[in-house]
Amino acid sequence: MNKDIERKEVRQIEGKNPIVEALKSDVNIEKIMIANGRRESGAQELFELAKEKKIKVQMVDRKKLDFMSKTGTHQGVIAIASEYEYTDLADILDMAFEKGEKPFLVILDKITDPHNFGAIIRTVNACGAHGIIIPKNRSVDISPVAVKASAGAIEYTPICKVTNLTQTIKDLKKVGLWIAGADIEGKKYFNNDFKGPIAIVIGNEGEGISRLVKEECDFLISIPMYGNIESLNASVATGIILSEAARQRTNSNI
Repeated sequence: MNKDIERKEVRQIEGKNPIVEALKSDVNIEKIMIANGRRESGAQELFELAKEKKIKVQMVDRKKLDFMSKTGTHQGVIAIASEYEYTDLADILDMAFEKGEKPFLVILDKITDPHNFGAIIRTVNACGAHGIIIPKNRSVDISPVAVKASAGAIEYTPICKVTNLTQTIKDLKKVGLWIAGADIEGKKYFNNDFKGPIAIVIGNEGEGISRLVKEECDFLISIPMYGNIESLNASVATGIILSEAARQRTNSNI
């Protein structure tokens, strides 16, 4: 084997809906493995899309998929695709400007759970945000579990990975974005203005956002808690705040 040839990086996509969405997007899929008998139990759409895109389909023993699965819920189908490509921050901002919209971003600080990450990706897409920023270190990354939890939204949601989160926030402020940090000390989220160019920072539900990141935020927002618990799952908190932001931005015709 020629050592000068770079090994092609691949990723695994598991479950019917994530693979269907990958097939509908521009993801480069090498092959799809389907458990024997799956054709008769709801995989017809997969077969048709794979045939349309001339993608190889292999019928395999379900035990093979059980062995390969990273999520434990492959639903009888696993696809092997090219590695996820992160998007440059400048490109995410350009996408927003090209649509005639003010940037609407989500910054994740110290989120480490892939299920949370996948759910947040799904929420970001549903609420019309333009992209997600994550740090390279001490953070969750793209994984089969995150992809599965996103229910296919990852194929339509630009994600940027940066080396220094605080410096990235400073750069965003220089181009006109306001930075809102989700924090218990903040003003109630529904009393804030999300209609302009904005990036919302979501931290780990246990530790919150880091001190340096918090210091760079222009203002802090909180979700009032009326019951006995003091905090919410990070993905749930993201959904609550982004829903309000989306409502405001839609009503203002942004």
